[in-house]
Amino acid sequence: WVTVIAIFLLSGTNPLYWLTPTEIQYNANVHFMYISLQKLYLLNYIFHFRHHNKIRSIEANHLKLYKSLETLDLTNNEITEIRNNCFTQGLKIKDLYLGNNRLSTLELGTFDNLSDSLQILRLSKNRIAHLPAKAFKLPHLIQLELNRNRIRLIDGLTFHGLDSLEVLKLQRNNISKLMDGAFWGVARMQVLHLDNNNLNEVTSGWLYGLSSLQQLFLSYNSVSRINPNAWGFCQKLTELNLSYNNLMRLDEGSLAGLSGLQILRLSHNTISHVAEGAFKGLKNLRTLELDNNEISGIIEDTNGAFAGLDSLSKLNLGNNMIRSIQGEAFAKMKNLKELYMNSDSFLCDCQLKWLPHWLSGRGFQASVDATCAHPESLKSKSIFSVPAESFVCDDFPKPQIIVQPATTMAVLGKDIRFICSAASSSDSPMTFAWKKGHEILHDAEIENFAHVRAKDGEVMEYTTILHLRAVQFTDEGRYQCMITNNFGSTYSTRAKLTVNVLPSFVKIPRDLTIRTGANARLECAATGHPAPQIAWQKDGGTDFPAARERRMHVMPEDDVFFIVDVKTEDMGVYSCTAQNIAGTISANASLTVLETPSLVYPLEDQTVAIGETVALQCMASGSPSPRITWLKSDEPLVVTERHHFTPGNQLLIIRNVVSNDGGKYTCEMSNTLGTERAYSHLNIIQSASCAMGHGKKDGTMTVGIVIIAVVCSIVVTSLVWVCIIYQTRKKSEEYSVTNTDETIVPPDVPSYLSSQGTLSERQEACVKVDSVSNLQLAVTIPNGHMERNGMYACYRCILFKKRKTIIFSTKSSQIVQSPACDIRINNM
Repeated sequence: WVTVIAIFLLSGTNPLYWLTPTEIQYNANVHFMYISLQKLYLLNYIFHFRHHNKIRSIEANHLKLYKSLETLDLTNNEITEIRNNCFTQGLKIKDLYLGNNRLSTLELGTFDNLSDSLQILRLSKNRIAHLPAKAFKLPHLIQLELNRNRIRLIDGLTFHGLDSLEVLKLQRNNISKLMDGAFWGVARMQVLHLDNNNLNEVTSGWLYGLSSLQQLFLSYNSVSRINPNAWGFCQKLTELNLSYNNLMRLDEGSLAGLSGLQILRLSHNTISHVAEGAFKGLKNLRTLELDNNEISGIIEDTNGAFAGLDSLSKLNLGNNMIRSIQGEAFAKMKNLKELYMNSDSFLCDCQLKWLPHWLSGRGFQASVDATCAHPESLKSKSIFSVPAESFVCDDFPKPQIIVQPATTMAVLGKDIRFICSAASSSDSPMTFAWKKGHEILHDAEIENFAHVRAKDGEVMEYTTILHLRAVQFTDEGRYQCMITNNFGSTYSTRAKLTVNVLPSFVKIPRDLTIRTGANARLECAATGHPAPQIAWQKDGGTDFPAARERRMHVMPEDDVFFIVDVKTEDMGVYSCTAQNIAGTISANASLTVLETPSLVYPLEDQTVAIGETVALQCMASGSPSPRITWLKSDEPLVVTERHHFTPGNQLLIIRNVVSNDGGKYTCEMSNTLGTERAYSHLNIIQSASCAMGHGKKDGTMTVGIVIIAVVCSIVVTSLVWVCIIYQTRKKSEEYSVTNTDETIVPPDVPSYLSSQGTLSERQEACVKVDSVSNLQLAVTIPNGHMERNGMYACYRCILFKKRKTIIFSTKSSQIVQSPACDIRINNM
């Protein structure tokens, strides 16, 4: 079987005109067919060759016999089009070479019938001007070459469908625009050639989807800008070539995200500024080419130009007109093995004394060509031939800063200025410049003057003043003066300008009234420069009940302060504070929480004997404070001189109870949110003795005798102990007050000061003790009259909204329980 047919027909020799079918038509296993240099007019079933064999088209029926053909090379012909039916189904072509023809368009579906086999497609040196989106549906294609065509623009999804593509070549096409997503769909691509085009910036948009890219070639373009975070989708990039472009600066973040980069070529640009930290993160970089740029000022001005290049082994700084190098410029590059540098402009003074010794010690003497330009005695001498003692600073032709610009804080709209002075022993022309960050201010208002130093007539002092009028926020930054003569440039320290604006509110919190259980929303926002910090306070402090209970939410992005499930304890004055270094402002808003009336303690039915005093308690809570009205039998209560109310009507006291006082009492509590009612039934009995007799009827005589005996024994024992205790406590305090939280307060200080309850009211009350030890409550009435019979122990009763039990010990050893404030009274 014939597996390879190679037809090498040299022009002008071997005049082949016919190739009969019997020679190849039955060779269906042809694997490689190479037809070159001869110009075939028609690739026919009979392979009809004419003079120069100029191939202009491909007919589908001429290839269908060669089912095993794997490589088809049709380069250097005159094929003008390939229709979508040129390649029939069943062909197994893997490599298709169509370079150096006259193709101008590619129809959709042209290569679809080769989708199962095609791996390499070469279309270079044609006239293709446009690639339609999804033009290639070749899932097995590994390499695609489109060099030297006429492509100007690549749309998004152009290469979608090339799932296995690894190498894409687009050199010399004059491409000026790559749309976002231009390479989406080729996630396996490892090598991308875009050399010799007209691209002017690198953005993340057209790099989107290149997650496997390892080598990117962008040399010989017009790239002048690398957008921040441009490399976010190229985490695996190991080689980047940006040589022969228009880069003037490398900003911080220009190379961020390239932690795996090993080779970086930036030669033949006009780079004069490398920001501190520009190479930060390039921990794996091995080769850095910066030759043929303008970076002399970088290594004269700072020691941190190459910070972050700990693994660098090769550095090329050739053709950069370097005049001086800071002593620590290369200190962090511990693995540097190759250093290339050439300059005949070195200022060989005491500040350069370290360099020859360091270069020789690292073995860089052969790759460094450094010649002195000053002083005159060392001019044109290699720095390696100059004795160490000759690197002196007898004069200072290079300017030296004597007055540094000062850091300044300014108010928006005000004028400020920076002053910088330098001295030099040289009479060479001096130029002045100011930089913001690392960018020269070309249109700045600068005032320059010079004078001879009084103490040394041979030294000139130069002063430059930068004026900034009506400073704006955009003027903020770090300013630096640069003074230059023929012997080099001197850079001042960087002075920071901060423009401040006092905060002012754009959203002010408003007073808010809300029901309990709802959500409170307070807004507050302020502007200023720098942006003010927003903080909240409640009642002048930072103790938020809602915060302790995790009901408070601050939304800084929305300028909103939330309290969910509002409770009455959230009520208060909330202060929004906006603060920056220029000052502080605040605004207040009151939060009022509305609560429907409710009882603190439920009303209880009571039974009282005729002639006694009874107290009905209706302690209500709510916001605003509810108004309390008493009803009897659902009718307004008829008040007599025997009826008395504490302030707020929370306590109804009836003296000298009569039978008509019995019945249903209603406490009606109302505020703006509604009305609530509570009920108590008052039962009237004839007398206290009757009540006691009635109780005895329920027991037996035997039980009564036993109880009396036990009580008598207890009383006798108690009297003995009372005598003992009396002697030991004779000098103790006359009065003491103890609350349930075991907090001791003086007798004249009410217990509400140490409790968490809310003081409702205060009243005078006395305890009446009759002859049979029945304990009753008598309250001082407004006209000062009081029952006179019996023995009384007087005290002050404090009403609380929150229930507390308070024990009073009185001088008379009588203790009583108050229905108004729940004070227990016991016989001691």
